[in-house]
Parts: sequence; structure tokens; C-alpha cells
Amino acid sequence: MHIIVTHSNADFDAVASLLGAWHLYPDAAPVLPPTLNRNVRDFVTLYRNKLPFLHQNELDRSPIDRLTVVDTQHIPDLKKLKPDAPLHIIDHHELHEPSPPGATLSLTDTGSTVTLLIEQIRELPKRLSSIEATLLLLGIYEDTGSLTYGSTTARDLQAAAWLLSEGQARLDIVREYLNYAMNDAQKALYEQLVDNLETRTIHGHTIVIGTAGVNHYVEEISGLASRLRDLYQPEAMFILVEMTDHVQMVARSATDAINVGHITEFFGGGGHPRAAAALIKKKALIESKTELIRLLYLEVQPALTVGQIMSKGVRTLVPTDTVRRAAEVMDRYGHEGFPVVDTAAGKIVGILSRREVDKARRHKLDGAAIRQFMTKGEFFVTPASSVDAVQRLMTDHQIGQVPVVNRKNGEVIGIVTRTDLINLWQSTGVDQALIPNLAGRLEQTLSPELFELLCEAGELATGQGDTLYIVGGFVRDLLLTMLMEGDPAAEAKPVLVLTLIWWLKAMLLTWLAVCPIAMAGEFATTVALALPSGF
Repeated sequence: MHIIVTHSNADFDAVASLLGAWHLYPDAAPVLPPTLNRNVRDFVTLYRNKLPFLHQNELDRSPIDRLTVVDTQHIPDLKKLKPDAPLHIIDHHELHEPSPPGATLSLTDTGSTVTLLIEQIRELPKRLSSIEATLLLLGIYEDTGSLTYGSTTARDLQAAAWLLSEGQARLDIVREYLNYAMNDAQKALYEQLVDNLETRTIHGHTIVIGTAGVNHYVEEISGLASRLRDLYQPEAMFILVEMTDHVQMVARSATDAINVGHITEFFGGGGHPRAAAALIKKKALIESKTELIRLLYLEVQPALTVGQIMSKGVRTLVPTDTVRRAAEVMDRYGHEGFPVVDTAAGKIVGILSRREVDKARRHKLDGAAIRQFMTKGEFFVTPASSVDAVQRLMTDHQIGQVPVVNRKNGEVIGIVTRTDLINLWQSTGVDQALIPNLAGRLEQTLSPELFELLCEAGELATGQGDTLYIVGGFVRDLLLTMLMEGDPAAEAKPVLVLTLIWWLKAMLLTWLAVCPIAMAGEFATTVALALPSGF
């Protein structure tokens, strides 16, 4: 018997993937998991006669000699599964846990698993029914935020378009089941979460943590997390709800710098980098939250700062400069705007753009002082400010340049322009992917007492606006161990060559140890870890 399964608490992408895989393997049995999200359950109940799904108790007693797993990489524990049964895993995320030997992997970088299946279904001669096409479209729309999430690809849009044009999917039904009303228990929990929301800025990232406690089970906590994320739009959202005998955690992320799948693994859960969950037992709500916050300081990758993208050597104007002089300076240096600094007061008093200069010159006001035309305000950021802070200043005050000042003496040391932000957005992810995190390695290496002490010291330093560093031979030895363990060809190299290679590495790492590894959640390696393992 060949069966198709997916994860528990199944959403539309999971159940739609069961349907899609069944179309590819019509002799297989698509088996619903024990628990479904409420909107999914209602859809399946209403259209049950038009869908091929079975429950586990409806399967015959034949042994399972073939297994297909969709929208998850977790292999369920099935009593009738033969040890040598062929296994096929279909998911829309990269491999994040070891798969059984001999398993066939169909992994793709798309917004939904359904998309991968649609690309194969469209080649089949059999046509989809309207309800089937609608369910598949629900899977794409739910997992891509109606094609608006950053993980959405062109392939998702093409698959959705095909379902609408060829499959006659119904958008009115899609809208009905994606905008599902909360029940009374969910409304009460939602209000409690809103009242207890806490916003933290950790290494330049805005993270919202919501906590609540109930004395009964409330389904679809994930739906509440998504609603809160859409409302507050943080870079990451963590929801912790204490129920009768456990704490349920749901996590969502909007950035690669916060891998919630990895973070929830520390609590016995897991998931994808952007969406994950955990069921925490033997820990109370407060203890779970405290541990989460401590872990965030270790695991969250530092955000890009203004100091990393600003242009240095900025030129400034003074309020008494004339429009004519401002135009000459703009023409000479090719800049579209300049900070205006009151030298007597030692502070920024405005921003003058080329648009304002051109407007004044059209009215023959070349000799007028620029203070009459500049956008007035003390607009600035510091090198440690986040890129989001620059964007907010630009959009709130409609300015195209934001000066960067030295926090200690107020001196203008740089500027960030719209062009800098555009260039950054076009290259997002290129540099961040090179920054690994050493929290897990440190936890394995150090004693629990020392590791906890370092965590507390890191939090204290961050709270004071400082950064704590680990330096010296310990850093060298830690990195050297990682490099040696990560060299797959080590056993094949002659002993003398290996000795020379590792001696050179040790010398390099000893020298590079003076470029320390930041502790307060920067736990980010120096350039040493960018060395290839086969150096």
C-alpha cells in the first residue's frame, strides 16, 4: 500500500499538497492527519464527497510498502511501514534535518509546496475539478500571504495563474476561507495577547513577544500569531500561550537574520526559518519567556547598521548660505541634497534638496538664504542606528538624505541617501549569509554554569549599549576545532601535509583572534570562519 501523509495541525498548503501528490500517484491513499486547522477542517468537511482524502482508521490492514511525505520533512512513526519501503519527501524548503538513507527528495525554493506539484500536474491529461483547483489555490495563497510574502516566487504566481485559467479555481471561496472569523475562545486569547505584547530591539531587529495563559485548549494559535504579525509588522513574532499542561510557542519571522525554525529547536520544536512552533512541557510561561529572550540575544544575527552603508566625507551647508552657492555646490559635487548645520549651535537644523533649490531659482531668488527653503528639523542617525530608522526618517519627512553624526560630539561624519537604500535592497542577503552563529557551539563547549554566566553578561552589556567580546586562545581553539571537524577530505590527505595545513590555520586564527567574536548576540565570527574548509 502506498500512502501520502503530511504534518499535524495541517494548514491549506499541507492538505492541498496531499491532493496534488494524489494526482501524481492516483493509486496512493492521501491520509489526513489527526488534527487540521479550523478553516481547513471546515473546508474538507463541506467538500468531502469531492475530495479523495481518507482518515487513518479508514485504511485497510495492508502493510505500507511506499510512503510519500508532503509539506514537511518529518517522517511519522507508522506501525505498518515496512523498514525498506521507498520514501519520497516533497517540501518547499531546503533540507533542515537528515533524511533516511535512500529517500528521494523533491525540495524547492518556492512559497508553497503546492507550486512544485502544480508544475507536474499541469503536464497530466486529467483535468482538475473546480473544487480541487480552489483547494490547491488556497494552499498557495495561504503560504504566500496571497502572493505578498517575501518568500513568494515567480513560480508561485505562475502556478496560481494556471489554477485560475485552466482549473477554474474560485477566488470567492479562497477569500472566504482565508479570512476566517475567530471564535469566542480565540477572541479572548487574542485580546489577552494584545494586552501582554512586549516589543524588544535585539541587535537592531524589532521582535514582538506575546504571552497569555488559559485553562483550556485553544486551537489555531498560529492564526493568531499571523494576525498579530500583520498588525504590528515586526521582524519576528513569538507567541507563548500557557495551557493546562504545557506552553505552546508559535514563531514567525520576516528576515533571514532570525531563523525561528532553529530557535524553536531549543524548545523541542522546529519548523522552517520563517515559521515554526514548539510544545514546551515541564516549564512554566515565565521560565519559557526568560529562556526565549536569552536565546534571542545569542541566536539573532546582528542587523545591518547605518555605519556599514553610509557614505563618508559628507559636505554641509549653513543656514545663511545663498541659494546660488547651494546650487554651485550641488553642481560641483553632483549631490542631490546637503545637511544644513548651525555651526554656532553645533547641530543639524535641516536638509536642503536640489528640488528646493531649483524651485527657488525659478522664482529668481538666487540671493536668498537657504534657511527659507530647506526642510527644517534635526534629522540625523548614528552609525549604530538601524537601516529601518533611516527609512522611517525619509518617508515621514519626505527627505532623500539623512546625515550620520558621531554620538559623542555630534559631528557629521557621513550620509545615507535613497540610492544607498536601493542598492542595499538589491543586494540583501549576499553578505548576511556569510555570518554564522556560534551560540550552539559555545553551549556544547562550555560548562552550563559558565555558558549561563556569559549569557547574563552579554545581556547586561547589551542593555548598557555596549558589546562584550571573547578574545584570546579560547577563540582560536574553538574556530580551529570547527574547521577540523568541517574538513571532509581530511582523512585522505597525507599526515605531513595535514600537519602543515592545520599549523598554518592555527597561526592565522591566532592572529585573527585579535578581531574578536562578539558575545552580546553578535557571537558572529570574524573573517576567519569565511576560510574554506580545504584551505
